[in-house]
Amino acid sequence: MTKRVFSSLAAVLLCVFALAQENDPQKREKEFFENLDKQIGQLTSQLDLEDWQVFYVDSILTHDYQAMQKELMALQQKKVSNTDIYNEVAFRWQDRIDESLQKVFNEEQWAKYQKNGAARAKKARDKRRAKMK
Repeated sequence: MTKRVFSSLAAVLLCVFALAQENDPQKREKEFFENLDKQIGQLTSQLDLEDWQVFYVDSILTHDYQAMQKELMALQQKKVSNTDIYNEVAFRWQDRIDESLQKVFNEEQWAKYQKNGAARAKKARDKRRAKMK
């Protein structure tokens, strides 16, 4: 197993940032769900998720990424230029996603998820937060 699980989460996060810049709402929504489906498929196969887990992972990622996107777009509409604010929003939502996924995954799946980059990303987020303050 490679670091694909976490790197695909990072890809979805980058996609959310990019889509926040997209002017065409239909294109934005289509790309969002395509990337989300890809991410869920990778998590499902790499962590051997059961059907009920796939349902919850789908719900968690869909809700949280859309909420994050909405929050980022609100900042953009207010013409906020401080990138630290955008980063903090993204960090906060990624922390929420990790907390929610931990409740859905069993211990073995959580360990694989952490080993595939989530723990390293959390450490990097915490380090960047400390640097921003």
